[in-house]
Amino acid sequence: MFKLFSRKSMPAKVAPIVAAFFEPRTFSVQYVVADPETRRCAIIDPVLDYDEKSGAVATGSADAILGHIAQNGYHLEWILDTHPHADHFSAAAYLKDKTGVPTAIGAKVVEVQRLWKALYNLGDDFPTDGSQWDRLFADGETFKIGSIPVDVMHCPGHTLASITFVAGDAAFIHDTLFMPDGGTARADFPGGSATALWHSIQRIVSLPDDTRLFTGHDYKPNGRPPAWESTVAQQKEQNTHLQKAPNEQAYVALRQARDKTLPMPKLILHALQVNIRGGRLPEPEGNGKRYLKIPIDALPGAAWD
Repeated sequence: MFKLFSRKSMPAKVAPIVAAFFEPRTFSVQYVVADPETRRCAIIDPVLDYDEKSGAVATGSADAILGHIAQNGYHLEWILDTHPHADHFSAAAYLKDKTGVPTAIGAKVVEVQRLWKALYNLGDDFPTDGSQWDRLFADGETFKIGSIPVDVMHCPGHTLASITFVAGDAAFIHDTLFMPDGGTARADFPGGSATALWHSIQRIVSLPDDTRLFTGHDYKPNGRPPAWESTVAQQKEQNTHLQKAPNEQAYVALRQARDKTLPMPKLILHALQVNIRGGRLPEPEGNGKRYLKIPIDALPGAAWD
């Protein structure tokens, strides 16, 4: 016999403890997601500090996250990235080296690796099989943070490999939806698609209305303080892009028109060669120094004055 549940009678989802860490240089939001019962946790989208003017790399942002975990008596289980980021270096490899905890990303990262391997003209010794991570998550897979089941949703559009992690009543939606006053993410990077992004957004807003949504960036529209948490209901009712473009055709037109006005992120060519390596910097050359490789005319041209 099947037992039927009304929405009101369905068991409540566990609410993980979510701590956010805003990184002001890149407007990125990093998360520690903890199971209140077991005190086990995961890190999502950690930032490795990088100064493009000097080429200096530092670990202050990642170390602050580790400090928070230690202070709260958490046990780290996962280091997760939602996609290969275009505006900051991932600290996943650094954190793995410090903690021994496995790293993971979406399975479609191999397609991003192949695309950017060609753009950077990397050699045959660069693997495009995702082996830089300990685990690749496919759409529909489930794993756990402590006792909390986490569902993996492939949500392409911003990138080929973008995924959303749905942990209990919380969804970590990377660069699909920003805060309602910030609209939605761009879709003009190599491998991006405004049409795919529309369908990914629809998948996210089909979650229960009270699902907490945690975005990957906040650009502080109109100078307000940084924010990162909304709900599905708030996004459906208030998101500025979804209000202006309530169907696929209108949204694709809006997104493509807006993307044409946006400059490429200043670190995209720096960051992708690190992030397709799982956050590892290029190997040192004969003089012991590491070098980033910047292809010329690889992306759409700048808007010259």
